Amino acid sequence: MQYTTPHVVCCEVNVMNTEKPDYPFLIKEIRRQLALSQEDLARELGVSYATVSRWENGQSKPSKLARVQFDAFCAKMIRQRKLSLSDTGASRG
Repeated sequence: MQYTTPHVVCCEVNVMNTEKPDYPFLIKEIRRQLALSQEDLARELGVSYATVSRWENGQSKPSKLARVQFDAFCAKMIRQRKLSLSDTGASRG
């Protein structure tokens, strides 16, 4: 499947629910697939380790700017074939 915009990439995970992404699950899954620590992902996105931790724990959600960075990062990893979000089960219900 071809992704044309970064936003579609990460939101594609929840198309079955037609709801906003489950960021705690999605971030954990992306870190798992890429073998990244919270600190590594934070560095990639230009945010603090504590910010990634709060996203994963559901204490906060990424800001609009952070979502753009996150979606761009996901798109880049998918293009490099390092990440696959189509079968993560994030739309579990």
